[in-house]
Amino acid sequence: MLESGSDRDSGMSLETVNSNTQRTSLSSATESICSTSFSRLSFELLPSSSPESLSIKPHRSSDFAYSAIRKSGLTFRDFHLLRRIGSGDIGTVYLCRLRDSSVNYINDEDSSFYYAMKVVDKDAVALKKKSHRAEMERKILKMLDHPFLPSLYAEFEASNFSCIVMEFCSGGDLHSLRHRHPRNRFSLSSARFYAAEVLVALEYLHMLGIIYRDLKPENVLVRSDGHIMLSDFDLSLCSHAIPAVELSPDDPPLDVSCTRPHSISSPFKCLSKRLFRSRKVQTFQSNRLFVAEPVEARSCSFVGTHEYVSPEVASGNSHGNAVDWWSFGIFIYEMVYGRTPFAGPSNEATLRNIIKKPLSFPTATPSSTLEMHARDLISGLLNKDPNRRLGLKRGAADVKMHPFFVGLNLALIRMVTPPEVPGLRRNKTTPFVSGKDSNGNRSSSKQHPASSFDYF
Repeated sequence: MLESGSDRDSGMSLETVNSNTQRTSLSSATESICSTSFSRLSFELLPSSSPESLSIKPHRSSDFAYSAIRKSGLTFRDFHLLRRIGSGDIGTVYLCRLRDSSVNYINDEDSSFYYAMKVVDKDAVALKKKSHRAEMERKILKMLDHPFLPSLYAEFEASNFSCIVMEFCSGGDLHSLRHRHPRNRFSLSSARFYAAEVLVALEYLHMLGIIYRDLKPENVLVRSDGHIMLSDFDLSLCSHAIPAVELSPDDPPLDVSCTRPHSISSPFKCLSKRLFRSRKVQTFQSNRLFVAEPVEARSCSFVGTHEYVSPEVASGNSHGNAVDWWSFGIFIYEMVYGRTPFAGPSNEATLRNIIKKPLSFPTATPSSTLEMHARDLISGLLNKDPNRRLGLKRGAADVKMHPFFVGLNLALIRMVTPPEVPGLRRNKTTPFVSGKDSNGNRSSSKQHPASSFDYF
């Protein structure tokens, strides 16, 4: 069933909601439209988690914004809210900075002093019966430590509001960025770069047993350095994955004589391989694949975004990790061709197309070898049978081997210069204006009633 109310939280980015078309998402939970009368926020000292109580994020060790905020006893009073930059179904996101920061508001070119504070009204989400979604996102954020995923800097409570502080992404999202390009699409090389970074992020999530379930360009934010960051995890599914090292399909069979307890072969045969490794043996070792995929995770929830849901979800069947690889195929298709492959005139028509319509491309033949590889990858990911879909069994380990990613060092993709480096852009939207009306349509520029948080 379509969610009611304003644009669902997974469609909200930590940056300005400024795209022309925002897509709503599906949820199997019964939703209700509720208007809440907010009381003014009181700054009572409530139990809170200081940054020091959160797990250390090693990849943030050189990040000034991360080190500056890691002090005990942080409360809402330690932050100065600059403006509202996004709003969704379960929360509102504000651009903020530490009050003791020495930088000048938004005109300063350095974004390292700015943060995104997501504020959730606990009473409002309880009335909507969505408290579990807010808790799921908070739980997942505490688990994450990856360059392409958000870092939870701090969390605390103020009155009936729950606050989490994260990194601010000044580059907007890929949906907005795509619309600034000719024909609303990226070049093949740019699409490949963004797809590679999303792939690495999905691999990490699946390694933790997290099925994302809401991949779309609106949820792929762009940092000031041009690299991406996935956002919005309230629809995610937490399961488990067992990491393993497997042989790649091209590997020679393993010599098991060294592993048998009563082998009759010479004992020096194995010793020589351990002490005097030849180049061939080293190559053999490097071709092993790290696999960590939540293959046993199952859910019957009807969640996602219409144009991105998989056939098994659209059909009302149970689903697992394969839904992320389907949405990854839709994501690449939209980046390359400027639209999704199964979009119809209505949400119902879109779901019918996903189930029944064959995959097709804008032209009969690809214009280059790279586009040919892109189409082959998309076709493998958009297999309507989840049991035959690329990525089902070995996840990113299989997807990364596709020719579309040949020439990219995915392990060092964060060291590659992105196609665009946006820097810190000034927000062009009017502060405290919601991006959508109660029907999920883009609203006019009229001022909406501000919540109690907006007065501070």
